Amino acid sequence: MGVVKGQQKISFSFDDGLITDRPGYSLQEWNQLLLDKLQRHKVNSILFVAGYNKFGEKGRYVLQSWNDKGHLIANHTTNHPNYNNDDSTYRKFSRELLSNDSLINGYSNYVKLFRFPYLKEGNTPEKVDSFRSFMEEMGYRNGYVTIDASDWYIDSRLVERLKENPKADVTDFKKFYLEHIWERAQFYEKLSFELNDRHIAHTLLLHHNLAAALFIDDLIQMFEAKGWQIVSSKEAYTDPIYAVTPEYAGESLIYALAKDSGKYEHLLRYPAEDSRYEKKRMNALGL
Repeated sequence: MGVVKGQQKISFSFDDGLITDRPGYSLQEWNQLLLDKLQRHKVNSILFVAGYNKFGEKGRYVLQSWNDKGHLIANHTTNHPNYNNDDSTYRKFSRELLSNDSLINGYSNYVKLFRFPYLKEGNTPEKVDSFRSFMEEMGYRNGYVTIDASDWYIDSRLVERLKENPKADVTDFKKFYLEHIWERAQFYEKLSFELNDRHIAHTLLLHHNLAAALFIDDLIQMFEAKGWQIVSSKEAYTDPIYAVTPEYAGESLIYALAKDSGKYEHLLRYPAEDSRYEKKRMNALGL
């Protein structure tokens, strides 16, 4: 018998936190729909909070509702700046972490995990090193993604369709959403297994949006049907892979480790995930 190298595992993480109604759904309706589906499948997740819209009643509602359901509350900056931009200095960016920390650190499920907006960790060695040192000083860990995707783009087109026709059939959007995320999961899992010689506990990047609210149960069932084990975000981040700090800074952790290896340049595109890769096919499908 060969060496047992574990089972394919995946956790679900959500970025940002919208506070707006969506076509046919109030904020409370679609947010509760998402939370109810996660609870039904006994999935404990993590919300990486962008704080800019969380200071009012609706923002506090989103934070409290996720915290009350047992999901982790983590840091995604206040204003969601791109740290790779030249005008996004280390000084400014460090203030983003601190100001957002003051917003979320009172919640009972608050954790010191930080996710870079756009997964951009700095465009100079000095910026990268300075912020890595700052996070360590503040007791923060990188809230890495291992499976990246463009769910946000699918959601944006779904919302536009529902604005045009609130009763539109969204079946084809669901199919595309599931196929897209599965395809990206396969890509990153294959890379990860080659790099680590085992199955890691993956963290999938999703966004707090209507697509997730409508399709998350189908997504969970799809992974389970394909033999993957769904684990909590808390458990996933105990995998030793998340203690690794790659030299390459940015994109998914698996992308960065693949860049460091120098063996996968023929497979790695930049940016790793973006709307440009899905737009043509969605157009052709009439989505």
